[in-house]
Amino acid sequence: MPEPDLSKAYYESPIGTIEVVGTEAGVSGLNFVDIKEEKARPKAKSAPPGPVAGALAQLDGYFRGERKAFTVKLDLRGTDFQKMVWSKLLQVEFGRTTTYKALAKAVGRPAATRAVGGANHSNPVSIIVPCHRVVGSDGRLTGYGGGLWRKDWLLRHEGHDLIKI
Repeated sequence: MPEPDLSKAYYESPIGTIEVVGTEAGVSGLNFVDIKEEKARPKAKSAPPGPVAGALAQLDGYFRGERKAFTVKLDLRGTDFQKMVWSKLLQVEFGRTTTYKALAKAVGRPAATRAVGGANHSNPVSIIVPCHRVVGSDGRLTGYGGGLWRKDWLLRHEGHDLIKI
């Protein structure tokens, strides 16, 4: 059963509709969805909670090229290992990339590159927790839940020109 104060809102980005989910505790979900705007924006009786509204505003600034960092409160839900990986992802700055191997080393588990990949894939708050900034050891684009074309777009938006697919 969903939380009673769980709120959903939608942002129409240049690369598709983004659903933002959260409560006053923070944003707990941000994902691309395949729904039309008319269905995505049901008539709401009240404004979304602060963190969800903040995420919408910050996404708008990001896509307009005016925001390079997100400050919205997050409510990340996952295993301790996943949360550790996501915490390290939050340290990968705009315009930079990292690798699964580097993330595994950063969380103190250098042999756990596959587990890091799994945690990256399970990231519930894409873009804000920048899983799109993780590339293969050879610099190639690797999996992205929103599709490699979106990962490529996001990295180019952040100033990367030489992305290998």
